Amino acid sequence: MDGKIIKVQAIINPISGVGSKRKIPKMIEQMCEKGNCLLDISFTEYRGHASELTKKAIDEGANCIIAVGGDGTVNEIARAMLHSDAVLGIVPKGSGNGLARELHIPMDAKRALDLIAKGHISTIDCCRANGQVFFCTCGVGFDAAVSQKFAEERRRGSLTYIKNTVEEYLSYKPEPYELLVDNQTIKEKAFLVACANASQYGNNAFIAPHANIQDGRMDLTILSPFTPLDIAPLAIQLFTKQIDRNSKIKTLKAQQVTIIRQEPGVMHLDGEPIMADSRIDISVIPQSLHVITPEVVSFTKEVHNLFGEVTRFFDKRLPYIFR
Repeated sequence: MDGKIIKVQAIINPISGVGSKRKIPKMIEQMCEKGNCLLDISFTEYRGHASELTKKAIDEGANCIIAVGGDGTVNEIARAMLHSDAVLGIVPKGSGNGLARELHIPMDAKRALDLIAKGHISTIDCCRANGQVFFCTCGVGFDAAVSQKFAEERRRGSLTYIKNTVEEYLSYKPEPYELLVDNQTIKEKAFLVACANASQYGNNAFIAPHANIQDGRMDLTILSPFTPLDIAPLAIQLFTKQIDRNSKIKTLKAQQVTIIRQEPGVMHLDGEPIMADSRIDISVIPQSLHVITPEVVSFTKEVHNLFGEVTRFFDKRLPYIFR
């Protein structure tokens, strides 16, 4: 470790989510000073800018990228880091914070930065749907329709999401799907079909309670048509990690899933709506992103100081960076 410096790039979305970010740059500076790190801080200015900044930082030798923002910002940065040896640190400042919650990263900025300084490096999976990367969930049907409606709102937050969910339910009609799940074919009329690399959408809404972001598989959740009487039990189970116990739910684990529907339409990737073909091919990309996490269930690596940990990591994987 003697004479070796960790190069940190912080990327901040100044308009994401909720809460002030005014103090965060100084907090990051103080953390890096204590760890004897080189630091550069950049602010995003437009959609896609975070990915551009990330690629540039990695090309210039950054070892650690700190993402400050919501799911959109974090995902842009993480997508640009796939299969690189750089390590992602997350300071969640969005409305859903799906990946951060999945990784047990604190929602408070100071605690998140303390975790980055004291946490350890885990390697997680991501998934690809028709060539587009996601980290938590993708889906078609009702949840995609809600994500499209939510994206058009000027105000974010749980109350807006609930309002959109209720409004969409009143007019939404289930669709027929043909699902190719590894070597199995399933035909279902479903309210939604969700493919989950992680257990939740965000905001602690657990659509796939048993999904493991490190196991090389995704969890497929199929919600059959239901009546208004089923809404309350489903909602409660969604937020208490018990939705798989509902009789309207079918779950499977798979490495590859193909969703075939009657016509093209909206799908969501980590809550972001995009238009997709009638056929959607989804696969897992195992062990593709290095991220700083706390010590949690299924993360078995011993906790070390960030700066010692990152140095050990790069000594093993990229010795030429420091020599």
